[in-house]
Amino acid sequence: MSKTTPATSDAPEAPDAPAGDQDLGAAGSQLSTAPAETLSMPTLGVIGWARWFWRQLTSMRVALLLLLLVALGAIPGSLIPQTGTDATKVADFVKNNPTLGDVYDKLGLFHVYSSVWFSAIYILLFVSLIGCIVPRTWQFVGQLRSRPPGAPKRLTRLPAYTTWRTDAEPEQVREAALALLKKKRFRAHLTGDNVAGEKGYLREVGNLAFHIALIVMLTAFAWGQLFKSEGNKLVVEGDGFSNTLTQYDDFKSGNLFDTGDLVPLSFTLNKFTGTYETTGPNKGTPRLYQAAITYSEGAYGKDHKTLVKVNEPLEIGDAKVYLTAHGYAPEITVRDGKGNVVFHDAVAMLPLDSNVTSTGVIKVLDGYKNAKGVSEQLGISAFFLPTYTTGSETASTFPALNNPVLNLTPYHGDLGVDSGIPQSVYQLDKSHVKEFKDSKGAQLRENLKPGETMQLPNGAGSVTYDGTKQWANFQVVQQPASGWALAGALTAIFGLAASLFIQRRRVWVRAVRGADGVTVVEMAGLGRSESAKVPEELGELAGVLYDQTPSTASHSGARATARPAPTDPQPKTEQSTPEPQEAPSEGSEK
Repeated sequence: MSKTTPATSDAPEAPDAPAGDQDLGAAGSQLSTAPAETLSMPTLGVIGWARWFWRQLTSMRVALLLLLLVALGAIPGSLIPQTGTDATKVADFVKNNPTLGDVYDKLGLFHVYSSVWFSAIYILLFVSLIGCIVPRTWQFVGQLRSRPPGAPKRLTRLPAYTTWRTDAEPEQVREAALALLKKKRFRAHLTGDNVAGEKGYLREVGNLAFHIALIVMLTAFAWGQLFKSEGNKLVVEGDGFSNTLTQYDDFKSGNLFDTGDLVPLSFTLNKFTGTYETTGPNKGTPRLYQAAITYSEGAYGKDHKTLVKVNEPLEIGDAKVYLTAHGYAPEITVRDGKGNVVFHDAVAMLPLDSNVTSTGVIKVLDGYKNAKGVSEQLGISAFFLPTYTTGSETASTFPALNNPVLNLTPYHGDLGVDSGIPQSVYQLDKSHVKEFKDSKGAQLRENLKPGETMQLPNGAGSVTYDGTKQWANFQVVQQPASGWALAGALTAIFGLAASLFIQRRRVWVRAVRGADGVTVVEMAGLGRSESAKVPEELGELAGVLYDQTPSTASHSGARATARPAPTDPQPKTEQSTPEPQEAPSEGSEK
Protein backbone atom coordinates (compact mmCIF):
# COMPACT_ATOMS: atom_id res chain seq x y z
CA MET A 1 0.00 0.00 0.00
CA SER A 2 1.13 3.51 -0.70
CA LYS A 3 1.18 6.14 1.97
CA THR A 4 0.74 9.83 1.36
CA THR A 5 2.76 12.11 3.56
CA PRO A 6 1.48 15.65 4.05
CA ALA A 7 3.79 18.41 3.03
CA THR A 8 5.26 20.59 5.77
CA SER A 9 6.22 24.21 5.69
CA ASP A 10 9.93 23.29 6.13
CA ALA A 11 10.11 21.08 3.02
CA PRO A 12 11.89 22.79 0.12
CA GLU A 13 9.93 23.29 -3.04
CA ALA A 14 11.18 22.10 -6.39
CA PRO A 15 12.36 25.18 -8.24
CA ASP A 16 10.95 24.10 -11.55
CA ALA A 17 7.67 22.65 -10.24
CA PRO A 18 4.66 24.12 -12.03
CA ALA A 19 2.07 26.04 -9.98
CA GLY A 20 -0.62 23.47 -10.87
CA ASP A 21 1.47 20.68 -9.40
CA GLN A 22 1.87 22.66 -6.18
CA ASP A 23 -1.90 23.11 -5.90
CA LEU A 24 -2.41 19.41 -6.59
CA GLY A 25 0.02 18.54 -3.84
CA ALA A 26 -1.78 20.79 -1.35
CA ALA A 27 -5.10 19.23 -2.25
CA GLY A 28 -3.67 15.75 -2.06
CA SER A 29 -2.37 16.41 1.43
CA GLN A 30 -5.99 16.70 2.58
CA LEU A 31 -6.61 13.11 1.45
CA SER A 32 -3.85 11.73 3.61
CA THR A 33 -4.52 8.58 5.61
CA ALA A 34 -2.18 9.69 8.34
CA PRO A 35 -3.81 10.23 11.76
CA ALA A 36 -5.02 13.74 12.21
CA GLU A 37 -4.34 15.75 15.28
CA THR A 38 -6.99 15.25 17.99
CA LEU A 39 -9.09 18.33 18.56
CA SER A 40 -9.91 19.08 22.18
CA MET A 41 -13.64 19.84 22.45
CA PRO A 42 -14.83 22.03 25.30
CA THR A 43 -16.51 20.06 28.08
CA LEU A 44 -20.13 20.83 28.94
CA GLY A 45 -19.78 20.61 32.66
CA VAL A 46 -22.56 19.88 35.13
CA ILE A 47 -24.64 22.92 34.22
CA GLY A 48 -24.19 22.29 30.50
CA TRP A 49 -25.28 18.68 30.76
CA ALA A 50 -28.24 19.70 32.93
CA ARG A 51 -29.34 22.21 30.29
CA TRP A 52 -28.92 19.64 27.54
CA PHE A 53 -30.97 17.06 29.45
CA TRP A 54 -33.70 19.61 30.20
CA ARG A 55 -33.97 20.64 26.54
CA GLN A 56 -34.22 17.02 25.47
CA LEU A 57 -36.81 16.23 28.13
CA THR A 58 -39.02 19.19 27.21
CA SER A 59 -38.84 18.57 23.47
CA MET A 60 -41.91 17.47 21.57
CA ARG A 61 -40.37 14.19 20.36
CA VAL A 62 -39.49 13.11 23.91
CA ALA A 63 -42.98 14.03 25.16
CA LEU A 64 -44.54 11.93 22.41
CA LEU A 65 -42.14 9.08 23.17
CA LEU A 66 -43.05 9.17 26.88
CA LEU A 67 -46.75 9.26 26.03
CA LEU A 68 -46.25 6.19 23.83
CA LEU A 69 -44.36 4.44 26.65
CA VAL A 70 -47.23 5.13 29.06
CA ALA A 71 -49.67 3.58 26.60
CA LEU A 72 -47.40 0.56 26.06
CA GLY A 73 -46.86 0.20 29.80
CA ALA A 74 -50.61 0.07 30.40
CA ILE A 75 -50.97 -2.99 28.13
CA PRO A 76 -49.60 -5.55 30.63
CA GLY A 77 -51.77 -3.91 33.28
CA SER A 78 -54.79 -4.89 31.19
CA LEU A 79 -53.66 -8.37 30.13
CA ILE A 80 -51.94 -9.63 33.29
CA PRO A 81 -53.89 -10.03 36.57
CA GLN A 82 -53.07 -7.31 39.09
CA THR A 83 -52.71 -7.75 42.82
CA GLY A 84 -54.67 -4.59 43.51
CA THR A 85 -57.63 -5.86 41.49
CA ASP A 86 -57.70 -9.62 42.02
CA ALA A 87 -55.02 -11.16 44.23
CA THR A 88 -56.60 -14.59 43.82
CA LYS A 89 -56.04 -14.60 40.05
CA VAL A 90 -52.44 -13.52 40.62
CA ALA A 91 -51.88 -16.41 43.03
CA ASP A 92 -53.44 -18.86 40.57
CA PHE A 93 -51.28 -17.52 37.74
CA VAL A 94 -48.09 -17.91 39.78
CA LYS A 95 -49.15 -21.42 40.83
CA ASN A 96 -49.84 -22.51 37.23
CA ASN A 97 -46.83 -20.68 35.74
CA PRO A 98 -44.08 -20.64 38.39
CA THR A 99 -41.21 -19.60 36.10
CA LEU A 100 -43.12 -16.94 34.20
CA GLY A 101 -44.78 -15.77 37.39
CA ASP A 102 -41.37 -15.21 39.02
CA VAL A 103 -40.24 -13.16 36.01
CA TYR A 104 -43.43 -11.09 36.04
CA ASP A 105 -43.06 -10.48 39.77
CA LYS A 106 -39.47 -9.23 39.41
CA LEU A 107 -40.53 -6.92 36.56
CA GLY A 108 -43.43 -5.58 38.58
CA LEU A 109 -46.01 -6.72 36.04
CA PHE A 110 -48.43 -7.84 38.75
CA HIS A 111 -48.63 -4.25 40.02
CA VAL A 112 -47.91 -2.23 36.89
CA TYR A 113 -49.39 1.10 37.93
CA SER A 114 -47.43 1.24 41.19
CA SER A 115 -44.19 -0.17 39.77
CA VAL A 116 -40.99 1.85 39.74
CA TRP A 117 -40.59 1.85 35.96
CA PHE A 118 -44.17 2.95 35.26
CA SER A 119 -43.96 5.66 37.92
CA ALA A 120 -40.70 6.91 36.39
CA ILE A 121 -42.28 7.20 32.92
CA TYR A 122 -45.32 8.87 34.45
CA ILE A 123 -43.27 11.47 36.35
CA LEU A 124 -40.99 12.20 33.37
CA LEU A 125 -44.04 12.77 31.16
CA PHE A 126 -45.48 15.08 33.80
CA VAL A 127 -42.24 17.11 34.00
CA SER A 128 -41.90 17.17 30.21
CA LEU A 129 -45.39 18.61 29.77
CA ILE A 130 -44.80 21.31 32.38
CA GLY A 131 -41.44 22.22 30.87
CA CYS A 132 -43.11 22.51 27.46
CA ILE A 133 -46.12 24.53 28.58
CA VAL A 134 -44.50 27.19 30.76
CA PRO A 135 -42.27 28.83 28.08
CA ARG A 136 -44.98 28.54 25.43
CA THR A 137 -47.47 30.20 27.75
CA TRP A 138 -45.17 33.14 28.40
CA GLN A 139 -44.47 33.43 24.68
CA PHE A 140 -48.18 33.44 23.90
CA VAL A 141 -48.87 36.05 26.58
CA GLY A 142 -46.19 38.21 24.99
CA GLN A 143 -47.87 37.83 21.59
CA LEU A 144 -51.22 38.84 23.04
CA ARG A 145 -49.69 41.95 24.59
CA SER A 146 -47.98 42.95 21.35
CA ARG A 147 -49.64 44.22 18.19
CA PRO A 148 -49.71 42.44 14.84
CA PRO A 149 -46.65 43.36 12.77
CA GLY A 150 -46.86 45.87 9.96
CA ALA A 151 -47.23 44.94 6.32
CA PRO A 152 -44.26 43.48 4.42
CA LYS A 153 -42.65 45.71 1.85
CA ARG A 154 -43.99 43.79 -1.14
CA LEU A 155 -47.48 42.40 -0.63
CA THR A 156 -47.50 40.93 -4.14
CA ARG A 157 -45.35 38.03 -2.99
CA LEU A 158 -47.87 36.79 -0.42
CA PRO A 159 -49.99 33.73 -1.32
CA ALA A 160 -53.31 35.66 -1.24
CA TYR A 161 -53.33 39.12 -2.80
CA THR A 162 -55.70 41.54 -4.50
CA THR A 163 -55.63 45.23 -5.49
CA TRP A 164 -57.75 47.98 -7.02
CA ARG A 165 -57.79 51.79 -7.46
CA THR A 166 -60.27 54.16 -5.92
CA ASP A 167 -61.12 57.84 -5.76
CA ALA A 168 -61.36 57.68 -1.97
CA GLU A 169 -58.61 59.23 0.09
CA PRO A 170 -56.01 56.81 1.51
CA GLU A 171 -56.95 57.85 5.05
CA GLN A 172 -60.60 56.98 4.37
CA VAL A 173 -59.64 53.55 3.00
CA ARG A 174 -57.45 52.77 6.00
CA GLU A 175 -60.14 53.85 8.47
CA ALA A 176 -62.72 51.74 6.64
CA ALA A 177 -60.33 48.77 6.61
CA LEU A 178 -59.58 49.15 10.33
CA ALA A 179 -63.29 49.24 11.18
CA LEU A 180 -63.97 46.24 8.93
CA LEU A 181 -61.23 44.08 10.44
CA LYS A 182 -62.31 44.89 13.99
CA LYS A 183 -65.90 44.06 13.07
CA LYS A 184 -64.70 40.68 11.83
CA ARG A 185 -62.95 40.14 15.20
CA PHE A 186 -59.42 40.73 13.97
CA ARG A 187 -56.89 42.30 16.32
CA ALA A 188 -56.15 45.25 14.07
CA HIS A 189 -54.30 48.56 14.29
CA LEU A 190 -53.07 51.31 11.99
CA THR A 191 -49.34 51.41 11.31
CA GLY A 192 -47.95 53.85 8.76
CA ASP A 193 -49.71 53.58 5.42
CA ASN A 194 -51.27 50.16 6.17
CA VAL A 195 -53.65 48.38 8.50
CA ALA A 196 -52.45 45.12 10.09
CA GLY A 197 -54.87 42.55 11.47
CA GLU A 198 -54.45 39.10 12.97
CA LYS A 199 -56.97 36.39 13.87
CA GLY A 200 -56.99 32.78 15.08
CA TYR A 201 -55.37 33.14 18.50
CA LEU A 202 -57.72 30.43 19.78
CA ARG A 203 -55.56 27.93 17.91
CA GLU A 204 -52.71 28.47 20.33
CA VAL A 205 -55.16 28.70 23.22
CA GLY A 206 -56.52 25.30 22.24
CA ASN A 207 -53.00 23.91 21.98
CA LEU A 208 -52.10 25.16 25.45
CA ALA A 209 -55.46 24.01 26.84
CA PHE A 210 -54.82 20.52 25.46
CA HIS A 211 -51.44 20.27 27.17
CA ILE A 212 -52.71 21.75 30.44
CA ALA A 213 -55.65 19.33 30.33
CA LEU A 214 -53.20 16.44 30.03
CA ILE A 215 -51.45 17.63 33.18
CA VAL A 216 -54.81 17.93 34.96
CA MET A 217 -55.73 14.40 33.88
CA LEU A 218 -52.39 12.97 35.01
CA THR A 219 -52.66 14.75 38.36
CA ALA A 220 -56.26 13.66 38.86
CA PHE A 221 -55.39 10.07 37.97
CA ALA A 222 -52.46 10.00 40.40
CA TRP A 223 -54.50 11.65 43.17
CA GLY A 224 -57.37 9.23 42.63
CA GLN A 225 -55.08 6.19 42.76
CA LEU A 226 -53.45 7.35 45.99
CA PHE A 227 -56.64 8.22 47.89
CA LYS A 228 -59.21 5.90 46.32
CA SER A 229 -61.15 3.14 48.05
CA GLU A 230 -63.26 0.35 46.60
CA GLY A 231 -65.22 -2.30 48.46
CA ASN A 232 -67.84 -4.96 47.65
CA LYS A 233 -70.70 -6.17 49.78
CA LEU A 234 -73.27 -8.87 49.05
CA VAL A 235 -76.60 -7.98 50.66
CA VAL A 236 -79.62 -10.31 50.86
CA GLU A 237 -83.14 -8.87 50.76
CA GLY A 238 -84.00 -7.61 54.22
CA ASP A 239 -80.37 -7.21 55.33
CA GLY A 240 -78.42 -3.97 55.59
CA PHE A 241 -74.96 -2.49 55.27
CA SER A 242 -73.01 0.17 57.14
CA ASN A 243 -69.98 1.79 55.53
CA THR A 244 -67.29 0.52 57.89
CA LEU A 245 -64.24 -1.53 57.01
CA THR A 246 -65.44 -4.68 58.81
CA GLN A 247 -68.69 -4.76 56.83
CA TYR A 248 -67.05 -5.34 53.44
CA ASP A 249 -66.60 -8.74 51.82
CA ASP A 250 -63.45 -7.40 50.14
CA PHE A 251 -61.83 -3.99 50.25
CA LYS A 252 -58.86 -2.31 48.60
CA SER A 253 -57.60 1.25 48.73
CA GLY A 254 -54.81 3.58 47.66
CA ASN A 255 -51.55 3.96 49.57
CA LEU A 256 -52.58 7.26 51.21
CA PHE A 257 -56.18 6.33 51.98
CA ASP A 258 -57.30 6.47 55.63
CA THR A 259 -60.28 4.53 56.95
CA GLY A 260 -61.45 7.74 58.58
CA ASP A 261 -62.14 9.06 55.08
CA LEU A 262 -65.00 6.58 54.55
CA VAL A 263 -68.24 8.43 53.92
CA PRO A 264 -70.71 7.71 56.75
CA LEU A 265 -73.69 5.99 55.15
CA SER A 266 -75.89 2.93 55.59
CA PHE A 267 -78.65 1.25 53.62
CA THR A 268 -81.02 -1.72 53.65
CA LEU A 269 -81.96 -3.80 50.62
CA ASN A 270 -85.74 -3.92 50.58
CA LYS A 271 -86.33 -5.72 47.30
CA PHE A 272 -84.48 -6.67 44.15
CA THR A 273 -86.32 -6.77 40.83
CA GLY A 274 -85.04 -8.42 37.69
CA THR A 275 -86.91 -8.97 34.43
CA TYR A 276 -85.75 -10.92 31.38
CA GLU A 277 -86.58 -11.45 27.73
CA THR A 278 -88.94 -14.42 27.50
CA THR A 279 -88.87 -15.09 23.75
CA GLY A 280 -86.76 -14.58 20.66
CA PRO A 281 -83.03 -14.88 20.09
CA ASN A 282 -82.31 -12.80 23.22
CA LYS A 283 -84.30 -15.06 25.52
CA GLY A 284 -82.97 -14.80 29.07
CA THR A 285 -81.26 -11.45 28.51
CA PRO A 286 -81.84 -9.06 31.44
CA ARG A 287 -84.19 -6.17 30.69
CA LEU A 288 -84.23 -4.56 34.13
CA TYR A 289 -82.04 -4.84 37.21
CA GLN A 290 -82.94 -2.55 40.09
CA ALA A 291 -82.58 -2.59 43.85
CA ALA A 292 -85.06 -0.77 46.09
CA ILE A 293 -83.12 0.44 49.14
CA THR A 294 -83.62 2.62 52.19
CA TYR A 295 -80.51 4.67 52.97
CA SER A 296 -79.38 7.32 55.41
CA GLU A 297 -76.48 9.77 55.48
CA GLY A 298 -74.36 10.14 58.58
CA ALA A 299 -74.87 8.53 61.96
CA TYR A 300 -78.24 10.18 62.62
CA GLY A 301 -79.48 10.92 59.13
CA LYS A 302 -83.07 10.52 58.05
CA ASP A 303 -84.12 7.51 56.02
CA HIS A 304 -84.66 7.97 52.30
CA LYS A 305 -85.91 5.48 49.73
CA THR A 306 -84.48 5.19 46.24
CA LEU A 307 -83.78 2.80 43.38
CA VAL A 308 -80.25 1.78 42.41
CA LYS A 309 -79.94 0.54 38.84
CA VAL A 310 -77.10 -0.62 36.64
CA ASN A 311 -74.98 2.43 35.71
CA GLU A 312 -77.24 4.61 37.88
CA PRO A 313 -75.45 4.62 41.26
CA LEU A 314 -76.49 6.20 44.52
CA GLU A 315 -74.24 9.19 45.23
CA ILE A 316 -73.65 10.28 48.82
CA GLY A 317 -70.86 12.79 49.28
CA ASP A 318 -67.74 11.47 47.57
CA ALA A 319 -69.06 7.90 47.61
CA LYS A 320 -70.95 6.14 44.83
CA VAL A 321 -72.89 2.94 45.44
CA TYR A 322 -73.08 0.77 42.29
CA LEU A 323 -75.24 -2.27 41.64
CA THR A 324 -72.85 -4.85 40.15
CA ALA A 325 -74.31 -8.37 40.50
CA HIS A 326 -77.39 -10.40 41.43
CA GLY A 327 -78.28 -13.92 42.52
CA TYR A 328 -80.53 -16.05 44.71
CA ALA A 329 -80.43 -16.99 48.39
CA PRO A 330 -82.60 -20.00 49.36
CA GLU A 331 -83.98 -19.85 52.90
CA ILE A 332 -82.91 -22.96 54.81
CA THR A 333 -84.03 -24.36 58.16
CA VAL A 334 -81.97 -27.16 59.78
CA ARG A 335 -83.23 -29.19 62.78
CA ASP A 336 -81.35 -31.70 64.87
CA GLY A 337 -82.53 -35.18 65.89
CA LYS A 338 -84.75 -33.74 68.62
CA GLY A 339 -86.43 -31.28 66.27
CA ASN A 340 -84.63 -28.20 67.60
CA VAL A 341 -83.89 -25.48 65.04
CA VAL A 342 -80.11 -25.11 64.86
CA PHE A 343 -79.92 -23.05 61.68
CA HIS A 344 -82.32 -20.71 59.91
CA ASP A 345 -81.06 -18.23 57.35
CA ALA A 346 -80.99 -17.28 53.68
CA VAL A 347 -77.82 -18.68 52.09
CA ALA A 348 -76.43 -16.79 49.11
CA MET A 349 -75.58 -18.89 46.06
CA LEU A 350 -73.00 -17.90 43.46
CA PRO A 351 -74.16 -17.91 39.80
CA LEU A 352 -72.34 -20.22 37.40
CA ASP A 353 -73.92 -19.19 34.08
CA SER A 354 -76.22 -16.64 32.45
CA ASN A 355 -79.28 -18.61 33.56
CA VAL A 356 -78.16 -18.17 37.19
CA THR A 357 -77.49 -21.83 37.84
CA SER A 358 -75.89 -21.41 41.28
CA THR A 359 -73.81 -23.23 43.83
CA GLY A 360 -73.19 -22.72 47.52
CA VAL A 361 -72.61 -24.32 50.92
CA ILE A 362 -74.75 -24.45 54.05
CA LYS A 363 -72.58 -24.70 57.18
CA VAL A 364 -74.02 -25.50 60.62
CA LEU A 365 -71.13 -24.87 62.99
CA ASP A 366 -72.68 -24.79 66.46
CA GLY A 367 -75.68 -26.30 68.25
CA TYR A 368 -76.20 -29.41 66.15
CA LYS A 369 -76.28 -32.85 67.81
CA ASN A 370 -76.83 -36.13 66.02
CA ALA A 371 -79.30 -38.89 67.04
CA LYS A 372 -76.83 -40.09 69.73
CA GLY A 373 -76.57 -36.61 71.24
CA VAL A 374 -72.99 -36.08 70.02
CA SER A 375 -72.12 -32.54 68.85
CA GLU A 376 -71.11 -32.38 65.20
CA GLN A 377 -70.91 -29.92 62.38
CA LEU A 378 -73.05 -30.14 59.28
CA GLY A 379 -71.93 -29.18 55.81
CA ILE A 380 -74.44 -29.28 52.97
CA SER A 381 -73.41 -28.78 49.35
CA ALA A 382 -76.19 -26.95 47.51
CA PHE A 383 -76.95 -26.66 43.82
CA PHE A 384 -79.73 -24.22 42.91
CA LEU A 385 -81.71 -24.08 39.64
CA PRO A 386 -84.15 -21.14 39.42
CA THR A 387 -85.96 -22.76 36.47
CA TYR A 388 -85.81 -26.54 36.65
CA THR A 389 -86.77 -28.54 33.56
CA THR A 390 -87.00 -32.31 33.37
CA GLY A 391 -84.10 -33.57 31.31
CA SER A 392 -81.92 -30.56 32.22
CA GLU A 393 -81.19 -31.46 35.83
CA THR A 394 -77.68 -29.98 35.88
CA ALA A 395 -78.46 -26.46 34.70
CA SER A 396 -81.24 -23.91 34.83
CA THR A 397 -83.03 -23.10 31.57
CA PHE A 398 -84.07 -19.54 32.50
CA PRO A 399 -82.76 -16.97 35.01
CA ALA A 400 -86.13 -16.15 36.64
CA LEU A 401 -87.76 -18.10 39.49
CA ASN A 402 -90.19 -20.06 37.31
CA ASN A 403 -89.64 -23.51 38.82
CA PRO A 404 -86.93 -23.34 41.53
CA VAL A 405 -85.29 -26.56 42.71
CA LEU A 406 -82.60 -26.92 45.37
CA ASN A 407 -80.32 -29.96 45.19
CA LEU A 408 -78.74 -30.85 48.57
CA THR A 409 -75.93 -33.23 49.51
CA PRO A 410 -75.32 -33.30 53.30
CA TYR A 411 -72.15 -34.24 55.22
CA HIS A 412 -71.36 -34.46 58.95
CA GLY A 413 -68.15 -34.28 60.96
CA ASP A 414 -65.44 -31.62 61.32
CA LEU A 415 -65.62 -28.82 58.70
CA GLY A 416 -62.13 -27.56 59.59
CA VAL A 417 -63.23 -24.04 60.51
CA ASP A 418 -61.43 -24.27 63.87
CA SER A 419 -58.05 -25.18 62.34
CA GLY A 420 -56.99 -21.57 61.98
CA ILE A 421 -56.78 -21.83 58.19
CA PRO A 422 -59.15 -19.39 56.48
CA GLN A 423 -61.66 -20.88 54.08
CA SER A 424 -64.34 -19.59 51.76
CA VAL A 425 -67.98 -19.62 52.86
CA TYR A 426 -68.80 -20.91 49.36
CA GLN A 427 -66.53 -23.98 49.59
CA LEU A 428 -66.72 -27.14 51.69
CA ASP A 429 -63.65 -28.91 53.09
CA LYS A 430 -64.52 -32.61 52.80
CA SER A 431 -61.28 -34.01 54.22
CA HIS A 432 -62.72 -34.65 57.74
CA VAL A 433 -66.43 -35.21 57.06
CA LYS A 434 -68.55 -38.25 56.25
CA GLU A 435 -71.39 -38.72 53.82
CA PHE A 436 -74.95 -39.46 54.84
CA LYS A 437 -76.20 -42.73 53.31
CA ASP A 438 -79.75 -43.38 52.12
CA SER A 439 -81.69 -46.63 52.58
CA LYS A 440 -79.89 -48.21 49.61
CA GLY A 441 -76.43 -47.38 50.93
CA ALA A 442 -75.79 -44.64 48.35
CA GLN A 443 -74.82 -41.09 49.14
CA LEU A 444 -77.83 -39.07 50.22
CA ARG A 445 -78.85 -36.48 47.61
CA GLU A 446 -82.27 -34.93 47.09
CA ASN A 447 -84.01 -32.26 45.01
CA LEU A 448 -86.27 -29.98 47.04
CA LYS A 449 -88.92 -27.54 45.95
CA PRO A 450 -90.01 -24.62 48.18
CA GLY A 451 -91.69 -25.99 51.30
CA GLU A 452 -90.23 -29.50 51.03
CA THR A 453 -88.02 -31.18 53.65
CA MET A 454 -85.19 -33.69 53.41
CA GLN A 455 -84.96 -36.11 56.33
CA LEU A 456 -81.47 -37.07 57.46
CA PRO A 457 -81.07 -40.85 58.01
CA ASN A 458 -81.18 -42.55 61.43
CA GLY A 459 -82.99 -39.65 63.05
CA ALA A 460 -80.09 -37.23 62.49
CA GLY A 461 -82.44 -34.32 61.79
CA SER A 462 -83.92 -32.56 58.76
CA VAL A 463 -83.29 -29.81 56.22
CA THR A 464 -86.19 -27.68 54.94
CA TYR A 465 -86.21 -25.43 51.87
CA ASP A 466 -88.55 -22.63 53.00
CA GLY A 467 -88.40 -20.27 50.02
CA THR A 468 -86.09 -18.03 48.00
CA LYS A 469 -84.81 -14.53 48.52
CA GLN A 470 -82.65 -12.55 46.14
CA TRP A 471 -79.35 -10.84 46.80
CA ALA A 472 -77.55 -7.93 45.18
CA ASN A 473 -73.86 -7.09 45.22
CA PHE A 474 -73.02 -3.44 45.79
CA GLN A 475 -69.72 -1.75 45.10
CA VAL A 476 -68.98 1.36 47.16
CA VAL A 477 -66.38 3.53 45.43
CA GLN A 478 -64.64 6.66 46.63
CA GLN A 479 -62.32 8.11 44.02
CA PRO A 480 -61.45 11.77 44.56
CA ALA A 481 -60.56 14.02 41.65
CA SER A 482 -62.73 12.02 39.22
CA GLY A 483 -64.54 15.25 38.35
CA TRP A 484 -61.19 16.89 37.56
CA ALA A 485 -60.28 13.95 35.34
CA LEU A 486 -63.55 14.31 33.42
CA ALA A 487 -63.08 18.08 33.07
CA GLY A 488 -59.52 17.52 31.85
CA ALA A 489 -60.66 14.97 29.27
CA LEU A 490 -63.36 17.29 27.90
CA THR A 491 -60.95 20.24 27.83
CA ALA A 492 -58.37 18.13 26.01
CA ILE A 493 -60.92 17.18 23.34
CA PHE A 494 -62.06 20.75 22.73
CA GLY A 495 -58.50 22.07 22.89
CA LEU A 496 -57.31 19.52 20.34
CA ALA A 497 -60.25 20.37 18.06
CA ALA A 498 -59.41 24.08 18.29
CA SER A 499 -55.74 23.49 17.49
CA LEU A 500 -56.67 21.37 14.45
CA PHE A 501 -59.52 23.37 12.92
CA ILE A 502 -58.67 27.00 13.76
CA GLN A 503 -56.02 28.65 11.61
CA ARG A 504 -54.01 31.62 12.71
CA ARG A 505 -53.80 34.18 9.89
CA ARG A 506 -52.90 37.78 9.17
CA VAL A 507 -54.34 40.36 6.80
CA TRP A 508 -52.81 43.64 5.63
CA VAL A 509 -54.47 46.53 3.84
CA ARG A 510 -52.26 49.21 2.26
CA ALA A 511 -53.70 52.41 0.79
CA VAL A 512 -51.33 54.92 -0.84
CA ARG A 513 -51.68 57.63 -3.44
CA GLY A 514 -50.29 56.65 -6.82
CA ALA A 515 -48.21 58.75 -9.18
CA ASP A 516 -51.36 59.90 -10.99
CA GLY A 517 -53.02 60.97 -7.75
CA VAL A 518 -55.41 57.98 -7.60
CA THR A 519 -55.43 55.88 -4.42
CA VAL A 520 -54.08 52.35 -4.86
CA VAL A 521 -55.48 49.76 -2.43
CA GLU A 522 -53.64 46.48 -1.81
CA MET A 523 -54.86 43.60 0.36
CA ALA A 524 -52.91 40.46 1.22
CA GLY A 525 -53.35 37.52 3.57
CA LEU A 526 -51.01 34.96 5.07
CA GLY A 527 -51.70 31.84 7.15
CA ARG A 528 -49.34 29.76 9.24
CA SER A 529 -50.18 26.77 7.06
CA GLU A 530 -51.55 26.20 3.59
CA SER A 531 -55.32 26.52 3.57
CA ALA A 532 -58.04 27.59 1.15
CA LYS A 533 -59.64 29.57 3.96
CA VAL A 534 -57.16 32.45 3.74
CA PRO A 535 -57.87 33.35 0.08
CA GLU A 536 -61.61 32.91 0.60
CA GLU A 537 -61.63 35.11 3.68
CA LEU A 538 -59.48 37.72 1.94
CA GLY A 539 -61.87 37.76 -1.00
CA GLU A 540 -64.85 38.35 1.31
CA LEU A 541 -63.08 41.18 3.12
CA ALA A 542 -61.96 42.71 -0.15
CA GLY A 543 -65.52 42.57 -1.49
CA VAL A 544 -66.88 44.43 1.54
CA LEU A 545 -64.10 47.01 1.50
CA TYR A 546 -64.47 47.49 -2.26
CA ASP A 547 -68.17 48.30 -1.84
CA GLN A 548 -67.19 50.98 0.67
CA THR A 549 -64.37 52.34 -1.52
CA PRO A 550 -65.34 51.60 -5.16
CA SER A 551 -62.85 51.78 -7.99
CA THR A 552 -62.46 54.89 -10.15
CA ALA A 553 -64.74 55.32 -13.14
CA SER A 554 -62.01 56.75 -15.37
CA HIS A 555 -60.33 53.38 -15.88
CA SER A 556 -62.42 50.48 -17.11
CA GLY A 557 -61.59 46.80 -17.17
CA ALA A 558 -59.29 46.85 -14.16
CA ARG A 559 -59.01 43.61 -12.20
CA ALA A 560 -57.34 42.45 -9.04
CA THR A 561 -54.50 39.94 -8.91
CA ALA A 562 -54.52 37.16 -6.38
CA ARG A 563 -52.54 33.97 -5.63
CA PRO A 564 -54.38 31.67 -5.11
CA ALA A 565 -57.29 33.59 -6.61
CA PRO A 566 -59.62 34.79 -3.85
CA THR A 567 -63.06 36.13 -4.55
CA ASP A 568 -62.03 39.29 -6.42
CA PRO A 569 -63.96 42.46 -5.79
CA GLN A 570 -64.42 42.85 -9.59
CA PRO A 571 -63.16 46.45 -9.91
CA LYS A 572 -64.43 48.34 -12.92
CA THR A 573 -61.36 50.40 -13.79
CA GLU A 574 -58.11 49.44 -15.41
CA GLN A 575 -54.81 49.60 -13.62
CA SER A 576 -51.28 48.51 -14.18
CA THR A 577 -50.17 45.49 -12.22
CA PRO A 578 -47.57 46.43 -9.60
CA GLU A 579 -44.11 45.16 -10.36
CA PRO A 580 -42.99 41.98 -8.54
CA GLN A 581 -41.33 42.67 -5.24
CA GLU A 582 -39.33 40.72 -2.72
CA ALA A 583 -41.00 38.21 -0.44
CA PRO A 584 -41.45 39.27 3.18
CA SER A 585 -38.80 38.18 5.58
CA GLU A 586 -39.39 35.48 8.15
CA GLY A 587 -39.39 38.04 10.91
CA SER A 588 -42.10 40.12 9.28
CA GLU A 589 -44.21 37.00 8.72
CA LYS A 590 -44.17 36.20 12.41
